[in-house]
Amino acid sequence: MRTHFLITIGLFLCLFTQAQETKKDSTPKAIPEAKTFITKHQGIFGGKTLDYTTTAKETFLTNKEGDSIATFWSVAYTKTSIDDVTKRPVTFVFNGGPGSASMWLHLGFFGPKIVKVDSDAKNDDGAAPYNLVNNEHGLLDITDLVFIDPVGTGYSRLVGKGEGKDFYGLKEDVNSFAQFIRKWVTENERWFSPKYLAGESYGTTRAAALGKALEGSGQNMALNGMILISQALDYAGSTSEPNNITSFITYLPSMAATAWYHKKAGLGKTLESFTQECRDFTYNTYVPSLYKGNLLTDEEKDAIAEKLAYFTGLDKTYILRSNLRILMGRFQKQLLLDKGLAIGRLDGRFMGDEEDKVSERPHLGDAASYQISAAYTASINHYFASDLKVKMDRPYITSGGGTNWRWRTVPDTQYWEPMPVNTAPDLGETMRRNTAMKVMIASGYYDLITPFFDAEYTFARNGIVKERVQMKYYEAGHMMYTHEPDLIQLGKDIRKFITTN
Repeated sequence: MRTHFLITIGLFLCLFTQAQETKKDSTPKAIPEAKTFITKHQGIFGGKTLDYTTTAKETFLTNKEGDSIATFWSVAYTKTSIDDVTKRPVTFVFNGGPGSASMWLHLGFFGPKIVKVDSDAKNDDGAAPYNLVNNEHGLLDITDLVFIDPVGTGYSRLVGKGEGKDFYGLKEDVNSFAQFIRKWVTENERWFSPKYLAGESYGTTRAAALGKALEGSGQNMALNGMILISQALDYAGSTSEPNNITSFITYLPSMAATAWYHKKAGLGKTLESFTQECRDFTYNTYVPSLYKGNLLTDEEKDAIAEKLAYFTGLDKTYILRSNLRILMGRFQKQLLLDKGLAIGRLDGRFMGDEEDKVSERPHLGDAASYQISAAYTASINHYFASDLKVKMDRPYITSGGGTNWRWRTVPDTQYWEPMPVNTAPDLGETMRRNTAMKVMIASGYYDLITPFFDAEYTFARNGIVKERVQMKYYEAGHMMYTHEPDLIQLGKDIRKFITTN
C-alpha cells in the first residue's frame, strides 16, 4: 500500500512539474538581436594553402505566421574567394543525442582545428590545458563546412513564442534543420552548389529523415550525398533490451571485435577474419536459435553457448544463465571482470576502474565519454573566444534539449502504434527519387552503441539502393576519429567520396 501511495505521489509531482514547465515554456520570450562574428583565416588543407572566412552567427527560425521562435547557432567555414559555386560543395555537419551540439565533429574531425586526446584510449584527458592543434587532415580545400547546433544546444535557444515542443522531437527537429539549411543556402546564394549532409549517431537518424524533408515544402532541394558516421537509422538494431531479438543479432559481431581487441577471443586471427566468422555464425546459426527460444534442446543450447563463449570471451556458464542472450551493459562489466575493469560503450577500447566491481552495468558512466569530454568542452570554449572572437552572454551548452523527446512520427489525430524509430525507409525513398545521391557509412568495429553489423543489417533492407552505398570500417569506436590512424583514413575516405562522381 505504501509503495502504491509513493508511486501515486510521484506521478502527481511529475505531472505538476511538467505542467509548470509547459506554462513557463509557453510564456513569450524576448527576441534579442541576432549576433554575428566574422573572422578571416588561412590554413593548409589537403596540402594546399587556403584563405577562408569563418562566420559564427545566430539565425532566426520562424513559425508559419512568420514569428521568430528560435535562433540556430552555426559556424560556417567558407573559401574566401569562390570562382564558381557550382564546383564548390558545401557540407552541413551536426552531431546527435538527441540534444548534442556539433562540438564533437567540429573539434574532433571536420574543423580547421581539432583537439587531441589519447589515440590508444589508455589515458584520461586529465585537466587543462589541452592539446588543440591545426587539422592537417581537414577537408576545407574541397568543401565549405557549416556546423549546426539544434535548439537547446550550443548557443541555440528559444525566442519569442517558441516552445520546446516546436523542436524537441524527431519530426520537429528535422523540420527546423530543413528551414535553417534552406535559409543558409538562400542567403549565401548556394542553390547551385553540390550539397552534403554529415551526421553522427542520432545525427544520422536526422540526416536520413532530413533528406526527405528537404524535398518538400514547395522548395525541393536535392542532395548530392550523405556521410553517416556511426549510423543509427533503425533503433531496433541499436537498443540493447531484454526482449529485443534484433539487438542480440546486431551487437554480437561488435562484441566479438571488442573481445578480440582485448585478447579475450580470436587469438591468432585477424580482426577482419574473426568478425567475418562471427557474421556467418550470427546469420546462419544464432538467428534461428534466438527465434526457436525454449524450443531448443539442451544439447542445442549447449552448442550455441559454446560458440558464444568462443566469440565473446565470456564464461560459457554465464552465457547459459543468460539464456544465450547477452545484454550490452552486462558485456561491458563481464569482459574484463578478471581485471576489475568496465569497458566503454561508445568505444570498447576504453576502460574504467570502478569501485563496485560486481555491479551489473558500469556505474560511473561511459569511460569512452568521461575520459575525453572535458578536453572537448574546454577546447570549444577556448577556440571560440581566442580564434573566432565570439563573445556571448551565455554558456555554450554541449548537450541539452533532448529531454522528453517526442518520437511520434505521425500527427496526434492519427493512430500510432509505438515502434522502434526507423528513418531508413526515408533514405530509401529519397535515393530512389534522387538517383544522383550517394551515401557513405563510417562504422567503428569497437562501437558498442551503434554496432557496425547493424549498419549492414539496416542497409540490406529498407529499399536502400546498395549500388550507391559505400561501407567503411575503422579500428576504433563511435567517434573513430579519436584514433589517429582512423582520423587520417576517414579523411581520405570522405575526400574520395566527395570528389569522385
